[in-house]
Amino acid sequence: MSEPAQRRWSLQEFFAWQERQDERYELVGGMPVRLMAGARNVHDDIVVNLVAEFRTRLRGTPCRPFTGDGSVETLPGQIRRPDLGVDCGSRDPNGLKAAEPRLVVEVLSPSTRDFDAFDKLEEYKAVAGLAVILLVEPNAPEIAVWLRAADGAWQRCLVTGLDKAIDLPEFGMSLALADVYDGVAFPPRPRLVSGA
Repeated sequence: MSEPAQRRWSLQEFFAWQERQDERYELVGGMPVRLMAGARNVHDDIVVNLVAEFRTRLRGTPCRPFTGDGSVETLPGQIRRPDLGVDCGSRDPNGLKAAEPRLVVEVLSPSTRDFDAFDKLEEYKAVAGLAVILLVEPNAPEIAVWLRAADGAWQRCLVTGLDKAIDLPEFGMSLALADVYDGVAFPPRPRLVSGA
């Protein structure tokens, strides 16, 4: 005898349920999926730096940053929680998702690196108004930047080095990697040792 198919949750059901939970969840395939808790300090330092930069730079514009407590509907009825996002829509103080997400950031972590860099990336690319996706490497000054061109195609570039910056004309700003990684100590890179 086969198992009955589980009923898919609506966004309204999910958000009503989520408000009563102590942990954060995403809505994936119509079912709630618990997010990993306990980010490393380096992850949190980068997110705090990004929130500070975007909040300062976007002041006076219709856009504002949101944290991982906010959400983006990536596919119809599917909710993701980027580490940081920028919403340029009309802000509902009681809303639970971005009205017009224009940018999302994922700081890569060992447990979600591949998923964020491939599966979740493809979901973000499907969001109609999204213009910028940043995948931030925490172990080196390196950010993969995805920008949507005027024709709708996504273009990727890798920005590496604390002396570099990411041009974000969509927001009238440039994001210096030195500011993103302010206070971050990188682990030593493995190096090749020549044989004797």
